[in-house]
Amino acid sequence: MTESVSLDSAKVRVAELRQQLNQYSYEYYIKDAPSITDSEYDQLYRELEQLEKQFPTLITQVSPTQRVGDKVSEGFQKVTHQVPLYSLSNAFNKEDLLSFDQRVRKLTQEPVQYMCELKIDGLSVSLRYEEGRLVLGATRGDGTIGEDITQNIRTIKSIPLQLPKAISNEIRGECYMPKEAFLKLNEEREAEGLDVFANPRNAAAGSLRQLDPKVAAKRNLAVFLYSSATTEGLEANSQEELLKSFKKLGFVTNSLCRKCDTIDEIWSFIEEISQNRANLPYDIDGIVIKVNSLAQQQEIGYTVKAPRWAIAYKFPAEEATTIVHEVEWTVGRTGVVTPTAIMDSVQLAGTSVSRASLHNVDLIKQRDIRLNDTVVVHKAGDIIPEVTRVVLEKRPQDSTPLEIPTHCPNCGEKLVHLEDEVALRCINPKCSALLKEGLAHFVSRNAMNMSGVGVRLIDQLFEKELIHDVADLYQLTMEDLLTLDKVKEKSAEKILTAITNSKTNSLERLLTGLGIHHVGSKAAKLLAQTFGDLDHLMHATKEELLVIDGLGETIADSVLTYFAMDSVQEMMQELKNAGVNMTYLGVVPTTVIDSPWLGKTVVLTGSLEHFSRPELKNILEEKGAKVTGSVSKKTDLVIAGKAAGSKLAKAEQLAIEVWSEEQLLQALEGAER
Repeated sequence: MTESVSLDSAKVRVAELRQQLNQYSYEYYIKDAPSITDSEYDQLYRELEQLEKQFPTLITQVSPTQRVGDKVSEGFQKVTHQVPLYSLSNAFNKEDLLSFDQRVRKLTQEPVQYMCELKIDGLSVSLRYEEGRLVLGATRGDGTIGEDITQNIRTIKSIPLQLPKAISNEIRGECYMPKEAFLKLNEEREAEGLDVFANPRNAAAGSLRQLDPKVAAKRNLAVFLYSSATTEGLEANSQEELLKSFKKLGFVTNSLCRKCDTIDEIWSFIEEISQNRANLPYDIDGIVIKVNSLAQQQEIGYTVKAPRWAIAYKFPAEEATTIVHEVEWTVGRTGVVTPTAIMDSVQLAGTSVSRASLHNVDLIKQRDIRLNDTVVVHKAGDIIPEVTRVVLEKRPQDSTPLEIPTHCPNCGEKLVHLEDEVALRCINPKCSALLKEGLAHFVSRNAMNMSGVGVRLIDQLFEKELIHDVADLYQLTMEDLLTLDKVKEKSAEKILTAITNSKTNSLERLLTGLGIHHVGSKAAKLLAQTFGDLDHLMHATKEELLVIDGLGETIADSVLTYFAMDSVQEMMQELKNAGVNMTYLGVVPTTVIDSPWLGKTVVLTGSLEHFSRPELKNILEEKGAKVTGSVSKKTDLVIAGKAAGSKLAKAEQLAIEVWSEEQLLQALEGAER
């Protein structure tokens, strides 16, 4: 921005920048779905800073430059930090670091040493300990007020719940998702037809903001601790000693740090880390430089939003420009059809890149990616090549929107785009891309329970073209099985017996085994109980499906879409011809008004003498109870057999009613009189 800019034009531009930055901050911090890169955000932010510096009268309290952090999510209880968590000023080149060094040395009379640490690209968290016990985990929020995420923080195994020393303090750090966990999570989400996370930072933030701690626990989050609200209980006079003190208390700190005396030494460290950045098991976006002496930190002090004694050097975004020549569509093992851009080869993060994931149809439409477009690509978390945006000014004049496939590129069956998903999906059970996954699920214990029919056997059957869908399992002969590797006559007999026995399963097992999207064992049982047989279910209307308590539109649409397919109807007839049972064999629950279990949440624990666990679960559910696997405040009754452990202890702690198996038998006998 030059000096020739008028106050009026500056007012317009400042208002525009604030609106943009507020929107981008909302997308980044609250929705965890950024629409621009960090470098693009930084560029807009710096432009706003320069305009406000040139025209101080335009500075207001609501400007993005005047606040420490961003909005607090409405989904969590708000908590106040004992000491504010400040943001850091940014440096983008060596000249910025030299200017920082000059400012620091003017504010203290003592020689200055710096501590350089990796800037982990995650979510800032604060851990409050009282007498050595973890009592609160919170996000940074706006720096003063954060979000209470204690239950999710407790799922991170590297965070100690009890310290070896009875200190009371707030320990700060960065929660992040390792690259390996990020890749696995995105693969799972893509297979489920869900939006993928843009980078490990957004994945970590989305995981910490899960209202269900069980989800957060599965995400393999980690944390590095690096600062504290005070030095109370910590043996430290410097940042270096503080990190050592943390380590003694059992906290995880990042060993990749360096003490430096000059900016040249700092720059050498930055260059060294830059070269090795892609090989780190976690994502970083810069280097944090802090005055090492804690006494000097206090002497140098703070601005309204950032410490004067620290700065964050931000790595330049590694991007490249290339041209999209083709989009390749492939079918994954769960039926999700994924688009991949085939491009001119470019260098990114030390590797040659000619393919980039486009993830799903919605992303293609959102970014309006077309053939022969010039695009900007980057590596999400230094891992996955992605198309960031299109360079519209280089788009050919005769460009047309990309043609989206309507039929599976593998089997030719019509694709579906379910309302709750961002992905195109093939649901044809005869599609060879889905067959192995579908077969493994069909024979599993929770489905048709074909003991002895495992993944290795299925692989061989598939390779020898002995099966083309689940119905073909019932056509296998002894001669077929003996052609397989390591299958002898005795094991072949067991396999055939297991397949034959599965024909007598109740309908809900068959529905579970079919792998209808969104239909798990619970929904399968509801459908089987309601309609009684497969024929009635296949001819059910949406209205009839929605009447079922516990089934919503998502499941109803998925069931209707599945059974409307010709290939599915053909396979159902094949199963019927093979003698597979198509009716519900269980007891349809009836509401007993005076049942002591009606509407009660019951937990079974310990070893039972008179029932198997599944048998008792079915009996209680038929009498109106809801049987769950864990004890909570919502539990009404715990039935404890012999050697009952932690569930019984928790029930006693929460003063929940506990019955012995003898009490249960008496209650069952009394209910039958």
